[in-house]
Amino acid sequence: MPPAAAWLGGLGIIPFAGLSLATPFANDVLEARLSFALMAYGAIILSFLGGIHWGLAIGAVPQSDNMLWRRIALSILPSLVAWAALFAPSRISFLVLAAAFVAMLLVDIRASRIHEAPAWYLKLRWPLSCGAVAALLLGTFS
Repeated sequence: MPPAAAWLGGLGIIPFAGLSLATPFANDVLEARLSFALMAYGAIILSFLGGIHWGLAIGAVPQSDNMLWRRIALSILPSLVAWAALFAPSRISFLVLAAAFVAMLLVDIRASRIHEAPAWYLKLRWPLSCGAVAALLLGTFS
């Protein structure tokens, strides 16, 4: 795994951990803001994960139009789900985002198995996805 990916990916989990752990200890006003910050950060990172697949799709060897359509359509789906989740009540939003992170991990597993993603990619995605899902689930109960 490239050190830049490991370090920057690891640093990217800090807002998830910090926000999810701080929210239960905040007063009502601050709790609502921290909760929304966690939700928004989850939505942003979910969109980023879709963007990774957009990049993998357009950077791949020439492929059929059907396969390119499928891969690019799949890459924009996380952004649409993330955006829609921001309009749902908090608990539903957190659950939708957590489920979407699990779904993206499954997409990443498939992409790695069929060599659409670098060999090291899953070693990065597993712990980061687990951390994001845990933080979002913790947000559900705060």
